[in-house]
Amino acid sequence: MIPSWLAIGIVTLAVPFTLNRLLAPKDFRWFMRLKRPNWLTFERAIPLIWITIFICGAWSAYHVWQAGPGHLSTWFLMVFYLLVEITISLYTLVMCKTRSLKVGTIIGGTGFFLGAILAVIIAPISSAAFWLLVPYLLWSPIGTFVTWQMMQLNPLDI
Repeated sequence: MIPSWLAIGIVTLAVPFTLNRLLAPKDFRWFMRLKRPNWLTFERAIPLIWITIFICGAWSAYHVWQAGPGHLSTWFLMVFYLLVEITISLYTLVMCKTRSLKVGTIIGGTGFFLGAILAVIIAPISSAAFWLLVPYLLWSPIGTFVTWQMMQLNPLDI
């Protein structure tokens, strides 16, 4: 049988990898040509930030699984983690495919609220799992705000 940490890790890698494969180069070029806020000096660090967030999310899911391996409620929470990850991973794909920063802002906000709900649900199960979601809960509003600011700078791409 595959260890739970490995299964969680594989799913955590597979979701964004699979969804990003659906992104056409022309869609990504659209996003790269957009104007960004002058204060966005940390854009090169964003991939590292997201890698850290995904690792923390997987580790959080592992803690929840270990608290109640195989229970129906634990499986429900794993599906909730998957829903949050899919929402996060759809941000770039859907925003670039629709060429709409407004859609990106909505997806970013939705991901934050789903992550916040998940954090509240898992807090009594594992404080470590809760704290491992905090990096996402701190970063998500920043990323969503950046997208909203980009809407202001690129009014034709709303």
